[in-house]
Order: sequence, then C-alpha cells, then structure tokens
Amino acid sequence: MPAMIWAVLPAAGRGQRFGGDTPKQYLHAAGKPLIEHALNALLAHPRVAGAMVALSANDASWPGWTQLHGKPVLRCVGGGERADSVLAALRALPAELDGDTLVLVHDAARPNLRGEDIERLILAAETGDQGAILGAPLRDTLKRAGEGRILATEPRDGLWRAFTPQAFRRAALTAALADAAAAGVVVTDEASAMERAGFRPRLVEGREDNLKVTTPADLALAQFLLQSDRE
Repeated sequence: MPAMIWAVLPAAGRGQRFGGDTPKQYLHAAGKPLIEHALNALLAHPRVAGAMVALSANDASWPGWTQLHGKPVLRCVGGGERADSVLAALRALPAELDGDTLVLVHDAARPNLRGEDIERLILAAETGDQGAILGAPLRDTLKRAGEGRILATEPRDGLWRAFTPQAFRRAALTAALADAAAAGVVVTDEASAMERAGFRPRLVEGREDNLKVTTPADLALAQFLLQSDRE
C-alpha cells in the first residue's frame, strides 16, 4: 500500500502586494476562492490523504471546510512569515504521520495546479531523500537594473523559476525550517530551507500556467485559465 501523503497550505498572509481588504487566497476566480481551487487540485489526487491549512488567528473568511473530496481538511494558526506558517502546519499534522511522511507544500493563491504535475512531483520526491519542487527554466532575457536603467544583461543558463507544490519529508523539512528560524534567516520557500540544511532538491519541470496570483493581472489570467478548462 502506498505511503500516505499530506498537503500543507500556508494561508495566514494578507497579500499586501495585491492590495484591497480581502486576503488574496479568498479572491474568487471561476466562481470559487483561489484557496478552494488549490485544495481541490491537491485532494483530487488519489495519493493525497488530507490537507492542513495554516490561517491567521483572526481569519474571518475561512469557509469552515472540514473535508473536500471525502478527505480531511484541518487547520491551525500560522505565523507572520510563510516559513512560520509552514512550520506550524507541519507540527500540527496528525500524530500518526511519522517523520518520513511526504508533505506537499502549496501556495493557497496558486489555483491552476494540474494532476499530472502532482504525479510527476511525487514520483521525483519519492526517489531518494532530497525532496523535489515544481518549476520551469527561465526563458526571458534578464536585466540587472539600477535607478531605472539597465546595468547589465545577466546569463540565464541554469536558472529556474520555483513553483509549488514543493515536496519534502515531514521531519527533514520541520528541522530545516526550525533551524532557519532559530538563526534568524527568513526563507522564501521550503527548498531554500532545505538547501541551507545541505539538501539538493530535484527540479521537476511543470506547466507554466501554474501561476501564483500576486497582482490583479494575475487574477484576470487565473480566471481565464480556470474558465477555459470548463469550456
């Protein structure tokens, strides 16, 4: 019988770069909140057994789901930074999940995740103990800027954009995040914490329409993509 896999969604942030009063994970696209699309994508996968969502202590927008796709949706209180929320969620996972449990950490405002990408990520993460993340090679020309002008053109060879989910073993990721926090290091994704701990996660090329909603233009594109899937 395949080992259980759980999903973790850090959703305690306010999405200040987006603007407005509604946290971006609760903005609607194609008739549902972004976080619902994200949860549905994860829990529809047959290997994913449940999800833990880290929310702010005063979150009044959470719809109160306790299950989706017949699988448990649990919640805990997150922290001020993404890493704090992920660490809180890892520690709040059910006690029967041991340290070897594979955990998929996914952005709550990344609604267009496809099942085939989840499958390929899981297969990569289960091969060895270094973990794996979804991403895509950089294809745009990169410019280094200063005072509104180009200072240099940077080589893009070997550079990737990091997506989510990012897949790691529960114990290793918990230790890596806790160690970074103790050292006062703010990591922007789980792979950064694991790299700092000496791991070299595998890169799995995923679909580039697995976008994270950060701006109103992103939301419009997410709406278009999700609506197109229904037609």
